Amino acid sequence: MKFFIDQHGCAKNQTDGEILAGFLINKGYKLTMNADEADFILVNSCGFIQSAKKESIDAIYNIRKAYPEAKIILTGCLAERYAQDLIEQMPELDGVFGNGDLSKICSFMNKAKKERTAQTFSQNGVCSGERPVLFNFPGSAFVKITEGCSNHCSFCAIPLIRGEVRSRPEAEILEEIKQLLSDGVYEINLIGQDLAVYGKEFGTSLAALLKKIAKIKGDFIVRPLYIHPDHFTDDIIEAIKTSPKLLPYFDIPFQSADDKIILAMNRTGSYKEYSALVKKIHRELPSAVLRTTFLTGFPGETDEAAENTARFLQEIKPDWSGCFPYSREEDTPAYNMKPRVPAKTAKARAAHLEELQTAITTERLERYVKQEVNVLVEELISVEENSEGAANSEGLAIGRAWFQAPEVDGSVVIRYDLSDPEAVKSVVPGSVVTVKVLASTGVDLDSAYIKNYLKKSEKNERKFIF
Repeated sequence: MKFFIDQHGCAKNQTDGEILAGFLINKGYKLTMNADEADFILVNSCGFIQSAKKESIDAIYNIRKAYPEAKIILTGCLAERYAQDLIEQMPELDGVFGNGDLSKICSFMNKAKKERTAQTFSQNGVCSGERPVLFNFPGSAFVKITEGCSNHCSFCAIPLIRGEVRSRPEAEILEEIKQLLSDGVYEINLIGQDLAVYGKEFGTSLAALLKKIAKIKGDFIVRPLYIHPDHFTDDIIEAIKTSPKLLPYFDIPFQSADDKIILAMNRTGSYKEYSALVKKIHRELPSAVLRTTFLTGFPGETDEAAENTARFLQEIKPDWSGCFPYSREEDTPAYNMKPRVPAKTAKARAAHLEELQTAITTERLERYVKQEVNVLVEELISVEENSEGAANSEGLAIGRAWFQAPEVDGSVVIRYDLSDPEAVKSVVPGSVVTVKVLASTGVDLDSAYIKNYLKKSEKNERKFIF
């Protein structure tokens, strides 16, 4: 039996997709990248906001139309949130499988071969498993350290979908990272709905985990993602100071900088406190990079409140940010909050923040121009030959430096000489090369290859799909 995964949503859901693939492969199923060959097509969905739900629903309709003979199984957050409704209302589906216990996927699919079915499981622990396939560029991997969320922000459906926060055992995390490193991974991205609360049920902390990860032998980097500002502690900064492996990259979703809106979101911070946190980070770690997110059009957000957030953005000057209009989600406290902000206004406010952020990012990237940085090569993008032939041709590749997280931040374009055997051998997906930054081009950087820093591992047995 062959299966194909149609992947949607965030890095956490992507990791779940990799775990699902691992369970199926270990039971004899074969992963195919050609949906035409698949007996089963898994739509690994997102159910976080309305636009993501629509994307996943549209995918189901399109897949059923294109592959009428395949068994379609819906997995992911949309499946968890609306399992029974979907199996009853969408005849296109052969099965709906929740995300509470991914290890049950094989027995579920055996059942779905015979009859249409939906199944969800209690949210306990952090589901993990072998990941023989990673759905991203070579050299990079996401490692989930928490599951669920107990913050209960009034706009957010995550606790409804993923349950209360649970931490993954430290030993399990360290072992997975060691295995990934042995398989040629250079960049480890730690993920969860809120890393700041990691380990509280075990009497440990994110800072303690980071220090233990840094002690693992090897040349690699670690980027913690998703740290709630209300739970940020000074020991996180101190831990990152202890090792160059731990990147001073801070992904802190502020969402708003208006005190009344922050309170209405069921958060405990304030404009003043958030501003002080950013100043502290930059004071302690001058090279620090900041990513954040903002939510516009939350119920009750006035023009003045929106301007407070815009002013905050211009004050803290994050290197990167994502700006999104509010999505009204049923069963969340904000669903019935008033006054509601017109969708057009929310979108306009998000667009304004994005415009401000683009200018800030361009300015922030200027500090890397003329500097040498290491870049993880992701893909070769083109080969350009001039009129004199291949001897003077230029190769182009794309990659990311330490200050650019996968999928959400900008990239580095790498120029190299195709007549240079060392450059051609070095600039391959999964390798790390040293480049000189030539210019900032909006949210990306242009660079020239200097030398190889870390060759792609030859003993990598893990398959990367990108």
